[in-house]
Amino acid sequence: LLISGGHTELVLVKKHLKYEVIGETVDDAVGEAFDKVARILGLPYPGGPHIARLAKQTRKSPQGRTLGIQKGPTFSRLSFPRPMIHSQNFNFSFSGLKTAVLYFTQKQKTLTDKIKSEIAHEFQNAVVDVLVHKTQKAIEKYKIKTLIVGGGVSANTEIKRALTTMTRDKKVKILFPDKKLAMDNAVMIGIAGFFRLKDARKNLKMKAVGNLRLD
Repeated sequence: LLISGGHTELVLVKKHLKYEVIGETVDDAVGEAFDKVARILGLPYPGGPHIARLAKQTRKSPQGRTLGIQKGPTFSRLSFPRPMIHSQNFNFSFSGLKTAVLYFTQKQKTLTDKIKSEIAHEFQNAVVDVLVHKTQKAIEKYKIKTLIVGGGVSANTEIKRALTTMTRDKKVKILFPDKKLAMDNAVMIGIAGFFRLKDARKNLKMKAVGNLRLD
C-alpha cells in the first residue's frame, strides 16, 4: 500500500522488482487530500500532521471513540462520505471527500477550534475506513501474506494503528518504514533507484562523487 502526497496505490509484488498495480486513485492522492483539507481549515502545510493533531483532540474527548473500520461506526456529529468504499475494484477517490469538507465548512458561521477538530476527526475516519477496507479486500482476494506500507502518509498514527489491527486479525505480516524515513522523499526515491540499478547492472561498481558538475 503506497500512500503519499502524490500516490495512493495498491501494488501486488509477486517477486522482487516485479510489480502489478491493482488499484490506484482516480483523482486526488490521500496525502494531497490531507493537504487540501488542512488548507480549508486554515492549517499549515504539510497538512497531515496538523489534521492528525486536531483529530486526536476529538478522539480523546469523552464522546470520542477509537478510529477504524474494524471497530465499527465512530463518534462524530458529522458524517462525511467514504468514496468508492464498496466499488467492485481496488481504486480510490478522495476528491469528493475533500469537497464534502469544503461544503460543510462553508455552511458554518464560525469555524471554532472545536468544529475544526471534529471535521479533522471525521475526515481522518473516512480516510482510514477506505484505506483499511480496500486493503483488506485485496489481502483476501490475492491471499497476501505480507503487507508493506510506504509513503509519507504511512507516518499517520491512526492509519498505522487501523492497518495493524486489520492485519493482525487476518494473520498477515505488516511492515512500515521508520517514521523519519517515511517523511524523506529523497531516501525513498534513492533506495528504489539503487535496487533498480543494481538489478539492471549486477556487476556495476558505484562510487559516490559529491562535487560533480551538472554540465
